[in-house]
Amino acid sequence: MTSSVTHLWRLLKWGRTLARHGALRGIENDPITPPQVRRLARIARFGTRQPPHPDYARALQDIGPAAIKLGQALSTRPDLVGERAAQNLSLLQDDLPPAPFAAIKRTIETSFDAPLASLFAEFNEVPVGAASIAQVHRATTTDGRDVAVKVLRPGIEEEFAEALETYEWAAAYVERYGGEARRLRPRLVVAHFRQWTARELDLQREAASASELKENMVAEPDFYVPEIDWRRTARRVLTLEWMPGVKLNDRGALIAAGHDCPKLARTLVRAFLRQAVVDGFFHADLHHGNLFALPDGKIAAIDFGIMGRIDRRARVWLAEILYGLITGNYRRVAEIHFEAQYVPGHHSVDEFATALRAAGEPIRGLPVKDISVGRMLESLFTITRDFDMPTQPHLLLLQKTMVMEEGVATALDPDINMWETAEPFLKEWIRSELGPEAYYADRITDTVRAIKKVPELIHRIDHYYPPPGAAPPAPPLPEVAIVERGNLWGHALTAVAAAVAGAAIAALFLR
Repeated sequence: MTSSVTHLWRLLKWGRTLARHGALRGIENDPITPPQVRRLARIARFGTRQPPHPDYARALQDIGPAAIKLGQALSTRPDLVGERAAQNLSLLQDDLPPAPFAAIKRTIETSFDAPLASLFAEFNEVPVGAASIAQVHRATTTDGRDVAVKVLRPGIEEEFAEALETYEWAAAYVERYGGEARRLRPRLVVAHFRQWTARELDLQREAASASELKENMVAEPDFYVPEIDWRRTARRVLTLEWMPGVKLNDRGALIAAGHDCPKLARTLVRAFLRQAVVDGFFHADLHHGNLFALPDGKIAAIDFGIMGRIDRRARVWLAEILYGLITGNYRRVAEIHFEAQYVPGHHSVDEFATALRAAGEPIRGLPVKDISVGRMLESLFTITRDFDMPTQPHLLLLQKTMVMEEGVATALDPDINMWETAEPFLKEWIRSELGPEAYYADRITDTVRAIKKVPELIHRIDHYYPPPGAAPPAPPLPEVAIVERGNLWGHALTAVAAAVAGAAIAALFLR
């Protein structure tokens, strides 16, 4: 187990880097920052030259790949880091100098226990892209197929493991401050970040995600997921079909190639709604660089390292919430929040409905180009604070993806109305999921599941209420914290580490 001294040393190094880019200034100015953290932030930046405006993105890029990924995760949390910081973090470029080809070749040959020439007839040593976790090379297989080969950077797993340990250690101390820090649940944020990066660091799991998404998207023939080459895919190497298309951020090239941009925008919206609402399994990194318009007019997606899941119950609530906002039925949206226990029961449903109306009415019926997504999110996050709503990480990932997908669709068709595009799809899905046929089917399913539990229930009754003369079950053993004996300096150093960690990690988790 890593010592507190090691965590403290890492945090101090990161804190000084953040300070040089002015990233600690927001902590000092935020009214919700505890006084002791504000004082420690001043100490951390002592002696550094402060730029006129904080540059969180540049600071995290200087810290390294794990910090870049953390910054990308935090860019989806304006409630956690503030609207201005979230906007700055959204500029993070996941773009680094490539690793030497010799190391990449060694990774491929080690993964398959075979020479590179036996796998690929041609392999371009210059990558087409190099990100913080992996880089991509174009190649041709020995059977003549054009493919993209994604390879993890050497040593990246170890680097992430060290950083995650320190994030978890520091988040625990931040949460101990209570109040707003506890409501925002930084430990849960780090836990989800660990899950997120674990998927990205296992390229075989990424391949499985792509395969699952491809099966789900059969119902949307205009949205294409490339084929996986399983023979040339392993934990550290992913090989998939090469996508010969135009990136969706180049509108001029799309028009020159004869693509119907409004149609592409509608395809993207429908594909995302099918993923998120119907299947509950969605591509959570739908930015321009991961989407291509193919020559036949279809949209192709790549990079399946970040995927989101929502269970059926949450999907029904989500569909009803979206449909309620579209139709202006704020009362029903409020009721859904209380039924889902997103809002504590001591609040008023009517007051919550009024707060939702204040956020929703200014944007209803407007084209996306006239809607400030930042302003809308600011209103919604204010509601979460006013009504003591704990953060819901699975919905936050979905929300981030919705904002990203909305940006791509708007770039394709500035006049698209997301609400009108989504309404027919959501209305039909809600009818099929919440109509009488679905209701009775759910009741039958629930009854059968209840009947199947009867034998287990009888077994538990026998266990906890044994017949006379039988030995009673052993009582549960209490959890006892084991404290190692140490000297006075050891205890003092631990106390100092805890205090300084709160300040340093606050730079990452608090405004």
